[in-house]
Amino acid sequence: MAASEYQVTGMTCGHCEMSVHEEVGGIDGVEDVDVSAATGKLVVTSTEPIDDAAVLAAVDEAGYTAVRC
Repeated sequence: MAASEYQVTGMTCGHCEMSVHEEVGGIDGVEDVDVSAATGKLVVTSTEPIDDAAVLAAVDEAGYTAVRC
């Protein structure tokens, strides 16, 4: 298992969290997504290391921006 942490900007509520969760959760190999609008923290757990670009693109598709911590 691999875990990657990101800082997401622009999230303000539970709907924001769900949008990011759905987009990132759709990436092949992702096992778990933990996202918090309060802290902006996104932790992606996967079976194998996930390409950061795929996660950043998924967050962008949800309407937010992220950087790897």
